[in-house]
Amino acid sequence: TRLGNYLQIADKTVVVSGTQDVVNKAGRKSELAYQIAKKGKELKRDMESQLCSNNAQVAGNSTTARESTGLPSWIATNDVLGTGSAASGNGTGGARTDGTQRALLESHLKTAIQNCWTQGGNPKMVMVGPFNKTVISGFTGNSTRMDKGEDKKLVAAIDIYESDFGALNIVPNRFSRERDVFVLDSEFWEVAYLRPFQQFELSKTGDAEKRQMIAEYTLVARQEAASGMVADCTTS
Repeated sequence: TRLGNYLQIADKTVVVSGTQDVVNKAGRKSELAYQIAKKGKELKRDMESQLCSNNAQVAGNSTTARESTGLPSWIATNDVLGTGSAASGNGTGGARTDGTQRALLESHLKTAIQNCWTQGGNPKMVMVGPFNKTVISGFTGNSTRMDKGEDKKLVAAIDIYESDFGALNIVPNRFSRERDVFVLDSEFWEVAYLRPFQQFELSKTGDAEKRQMIAEYTLVARQEAASGMVADCTTS
């Protein structure tokens, strides 16, 4: 079955008065260039938040904007779920049904990694929110934590998890949902652009310069079964 996703448009508008642009400023020469750079970062943050959201596809019409399905909605084969949770049906439209939250355990993560490998995937990344990053850093595996007193340094983080099926980087993401822990084979994910980042000059109104920054994009899942997730994790 050929799956699909809708393209979503993200945009930001910059308005800078003539006075703002010509007066002397500390740390920058052009106010317009500075505001464009700030809005560009905002645009990327908005896009990443949407790409990681539990969002349903929206076809859009003359009054409703199109929306792309987010990452949690795609993963269906290798998900470790809480009670009452349900996958959306492999990214075919609906959002994932959230279930009862429970604490993230090392056994949950190991199960998701094993399931991905069994399906033919080779995940190399665990993407997680800030709270559950600290939970993973508390996993002990088969090791005992050691620290050198003479260095006056204690390492309390786990950045690489060595599983039975390979090493995975533990990557915190402040834009993904805290309750979702993703086990990703990045080879099979892509952000596709119909229109890449562009900047347009808008009609001048009074004594102000206007610019619009825009991108039209969607999330592409080439094979969701290569990745997995632990859903419904507690967030505090």
